[in-house]
Amino acid sequence: MAQPTPLMPHATATWLVDNTGLSFEQIAEFCGLHILEVQAMADDLAGSKYTGRDPVHAGELTQEEIARGEADASYELKMQKAPVEVTRTKGPRYTPVSKRQDKPDGIAWILRSHPEISDAQISKLIGTTRNTITAIRERTHWNIQNIQPKDPVTLGLCSQRELDAVVAKAAKRAGIEATTETAEGDNRSDKEKLIEELRAEREAAAKAANEAAQEAEAEAWLEAKRAAEAGENG
Repeated sequence: MAQPTPLMPHATATWLVDNTGLSFEQIAEFCGLHILEVQAMADDLAGSKYTGRDPVHAGELTQEEIARGEADASYELKMQKAPVEVTRTKGPRYTPVSKRQDKPDGIAWILRSHPEISDAQISKLIGTTRNTITAIRERTHWNIQNIQPKDPVTLGLCSQRELDAVVAKAAKRAGIEATTETAEGDNRSDKEKLIEELRAEREAAAKAANEAAQEAEAEAWLEAKRAAEAGENG
């Protein structure tokens, strides 16, 4: 089983390059990187400059383990304590700073295009507060004059799959409520209503065709009669 890599591999590799005598191969192996990446860091050729992260302070390595590696270039460093994976289970959705100014536009689009979606769903999908949603809906938002409804997927605030899932869930709930509201009135399903409408259209078309045929037949009979009378008079 492969050993875990540091929580921040590139930053850890940068620190090891700058603060130890470990070989590039050892650092690359421990951090799960390609040796050429480590070489680029050492030569300051890396496209991004990383701030070094001390793996000793983080508990991922000990000074003794580093010393063993420095004494033997073939020694493979052992992770002392695997980093704890950080997961988000609650709280608002995180949105990059560069995208936060687009949130009002995305909220306005959802309110206009999918009014069946609840404020709670919008809040979770976009990562906003109900107060903001209410302000945009009631047009009391401080920047309401500059808010333009825009698709949140296009803005990068959520994925198409996430939006589709929310829309489907909201539509299903709205459909159930609609069925409940009409239970005391018209109990026909949408399919039954559609079939009835199509049947009525077909009957109307058949009736119109029949009337047209009768008119044509009567007109032909009159023409024949006129022709016969004209022949007799001639």
